[in-house]
Amino acid sequence: MYPEIDTPALVIDLDVVRANVTEMAKVAATNDVGLRPHVKTHKIPELARMQIEAGAVGITCAKLGEAEVMADAGIDDILLAYPIWGEPKLRRLAALRERARVRVSLDSPDVAAGLGRLGLRTGSPVEVLVEVDTGMHRLGRPPGRQSADLVAEIAAIPGVEVVGLLTLAGHAYRSRSWEELLEISRREGEDLVATAELCAREGVELREISVGSTPTARYAAEVPGVTEIRPGTYIFNDTTMMRLGVATEETTGARVLATVVGRPSPERVVLDAGTKCLTSDGLGSPGWISAVGLPYLRMEFLNEEHGVAHLEPGHANYGELPVGSRVQLVPSHACPVLNLFDVAHVVEDGEVVTELRVAARGAVR
Repeated sequence: MYPEIDTPALVIDLDVVRANVTEMAKVAATNDVGLRPHVKTHKIPELARMQIEAGAVGITCAKLGEAEVMADAGIDDILLAYPIWGEPKLRRLAALRERARVRVSLDSPDVAAGLGRLGLRTGSPVEVLVEVDTGMHRLGRPPGRQSADLVAEIAAIPGVEVVGLLTLAGHAYRSRSWEELLEISRREGEDLVATAELCAREGVELREISVGSTPTARYAAEVPGVTEIRPGTYIFNDTTMMRLGVATEETTGARVLATVVGRPSPERVVLDAGTKCLTSDGLGSPGWISAVGLPYLRMEFLNEEHGVAHLEPGHANYGELPVGSRVQLVPSHACPVLNLFDVAHVVEDGEVVTELRVAARGAVR
């Protein structure tokens, strides 16, 4: 339980992370698709470089701030999977493009017009991917005619070059069965490929078909015509990935180390990690936060600084997990958890070996 680390603390198991990175790189290579992992999960340049060294073609970022941090670290092939709007951001994008190849996703002619002005001003068209809504209902128009019409409209804007289509099947996180997850994965790829074929028949050739979340990436990669997958959470995994059947407790590489600070009743256990360490993502869902090796410890709720759990019958006694005991917690959603810590304590072969700064935490603009 790493007694040299004060709690609450973020602990990254390097052995698990390496194995996860290697496994997803093999998925991409086997299916002859590019792997462009989403670094919003870890926000750590050293881990992004590990992913590239393992075979990733580049990285995906959510916000300009993340991309700037990664470019500062020497990473020079970046997809900004987020619409860039407004002159302050366009100026930052122009500066970023001087250091790296940057593509941008979008779903509106308004955003494309701003990027077009930048492309004309710099004499270098901005490469864009048009986002398609394959079921998440966040950004993008539905696949088929509506998206093809949008592609044509954006392709006609001077200063931008439409190079592909992009989607995120985030609704896969709500899958209730393995069969439903596989169907969403298949549709994610097939809908994008069919939309690209429609665009090609109408004179717009698209060379990039970019899909993938961690639950769907392994299966969407198998769809003929898909060129790129963008999983992020796979590097660490979490209880959501465990629930979906694409991870196990053994493949979770980022955990919050916490200490028992209270035992007000035989069945209640109070930990020193609350929402400021674990976030409220998945709040109250079954198994939303799990304790490693303690299946009988159930997290009930979080306050800012407290994690309140209960012991199941048969374990509800003061002798179980007394004050001072340490617990490793697997979060419901790894990505926002990393954003809550300045540093990660890195362990290898069961020993603490170094600390890594979470360099892109807070980079929300």
